[in-house]
Amino acid sequence: MSEDIFTWSLLLIMLFTNTLLSIYGIVYRRSLTKKLIALTILSDTANLVFILIGFRFIQPAVPPVLTELSLENLEYLKQHAVDPLPQALVLTGIVISMAVNALIAFGIIQAYRITGSTDAKLVVKYFSEGVKGE
Repeated sequence: MSEDIFTWSLLLIMLFTNTLLSIYGIVYRRSLTKKLIALTILSDTANLVFILIGFRFIQPAVPPVLTELSLENLEYLKQHAVDPLPQALVLTGIVISMAVNALIAFGIIQAYRITGSTDAKLVVKYFSEGVKGE
């Protein structure tokens, strides 16, 4: 049992560290590309947390598929099946994350084409001066 506790503690520490590092990358890195990579890592960490929420510690963990309608099967699924809601949320989150990342990457490419840099401060300065100059 101590190996299980050690493994889950290590996993939680790594998830927490991963979250802190990705938030650091989003806030303190100047390159928009590095900010996008940090945002992707943060969303993947959040998806992993949702997957772990639906995990069952009872063995055997079975998929939530009802093959035969009977009271015994319902009770067995109630006790041993993993929760399908976090799985559905993770699939939805992956699709939304991919769309948001593609949109942000397009914006970074356009900002680079216009300004010649992906430095966040230079891009903001360029666009704020461009708006005032008009």
